[in-house]
Amino acid sequence: MTVGTFSVLHDTRPEDTRLPAFMVSTTRGFLPRSEPIVTLPEEFNVLESILTRMPIKTLDGTPGLLADGTLGETVLKELPDLTWAIEKYAENLPLQNALYRDYSFLASAYLLEPCHERFMKGESYGLGRQTLPKNISLAISRCAEIAGFKPFMEYAGSYALFNYRLADPSKGLEYSNLRLIRAFEHGLDPSSSEAGFVLVHVDMVRNSGPLVAGVMSSLSACASNDRAAFTEGLETIVESMTKVNLVMDNMWAKSKPNDYTSFRTFIFGITSQSMFPDGVIYEGVSEEALSFRGESGANDSMIPLCDNFLQIYMPATPLTAILKDFRAYRPGNHKDFLEYVNERSRILGVKEYALSDNTSASAYLRILNQVRDFRWRHWCFTREYILKKTAHPTATGGSPIVTWLPNQLMAVMDEMVNVWEGAEKDLDGCEDIMERAIVQRETLKKEVDKYSKERGVAN
Repeated sequence: MTVGTFSVLHDTRPEDTRLPAFMVSTTRGFLPRSEPIVTLPEEFNVLESILTRMPIKTLDGTPGLLADGTLGETVLKELPDLTWAIEKYAENLPLQNALYRDYSFLASAYLLEPCHERFMKGESYGLGRQTLPKNISLAISRCAEIAGFKPFMEYAGSYALFNYRLADPSKGLEYSNLRLIRAFEHGLDPSSSEAGFVLVHVDMVRNSGPLVAGVMSSLSACASNDRAAFTEGLETIVESMTKVNLVMDNMWAKSKPNDYTSFRTFIFGITSQSMFPDGVIYEGVSEEALSFRGESGANDSMIPLCDNFLQIYMPATPLTAILKDFRAYRPGNHKDFLEYVNERSRILGVKEYALSDNTSASAYLRILNQVRDFRWRHWCFTREYILKKTAHPTATGGSPIVTWLPNQLMAVMDEMVNVWEGAEKDLDGCEDIMERAIVQRETLKKEVDKYSKERGVAN
């Protein structure tokens, strides 16, 4: 990758099956180039049948395979090795993404089915299945390789951003028009908490096109020393992230805290989880146990884009090391784009350029505030949906549940204070947000201390 250039799409070329499903654009942002593929070719009818029957409540409302704990035996009895069919469609990259989505759903459900059964009885998760059978492991490894993912469920390529369909294509990406393609629990009912959890994320990311456009225009303006255009680009970022945060608030109504921990079982990963203390054997793929992080909203690309563009300093801690590890769990084009922005912003000195003028410094601080707002909301969700509901010490992605999010949130708050105190005079429109940020910083310290002491976690 050349640091000086990056091909961000304006025309997403939705009919081009030679391009990966995920490519960054100024129109769809971090969403896939076109709507996710719903229907698989007929060679995968058996896979489709199992996935249709899999959810605890199926689309027609009847109990599915996970309702009575029969998914595992059904997979072993019915599912053939379909790697030959995967190879047949190897050049169709969006289809490979759909296959990766579907096999990752099946893999997670298969491995975690026993944990869900114990959890619903009020017991601890215990151990998941320690071996992924060959009929799944060969297929998920191959389609993941072709599509550019790790062979386990990921946020963008599988669980969230490639897992929606439009009820009426003419109505577009309005929330009421979104439906899940695959689900574990009750998610095929659009009013369910599982559907709400996923689809609110889709609804947030549909606002990422202007965010990408604002970052790219700001980088270009900084390079040409066009102060007015640079500030305009920053304002576009502020506006986009404001919309994202407003949509994020819908989670409270669309996905209830009391419901989350039941379907959450199926999105745990392997890494750092008690359910898989020695990893998982992928039959026919590796004689050594493999380990992958689970699905996590931390794999979304919007906040990392802001982090990289703003050059936010993260402390050199093991928690930040986990943040860096999460970078590997994104579509390849997203990873390249984030690294491009990081290097380009550093080389151009975007932060210094923004802070050298009060108008752009104000916009820069207001972007920081939107990042703080996002991470604060995320912490509030973690507190209400997880910390108050379960004592399990790790998040689905394998990060420590109490301390990991505050590591990044505190870094943003500290950066806001540094910018504010370093300004030659008060920055217009920032007095109230700084007052709020300083209060929240103290609140966060107290909350982390509280939960750390309750759980015996080093803080």
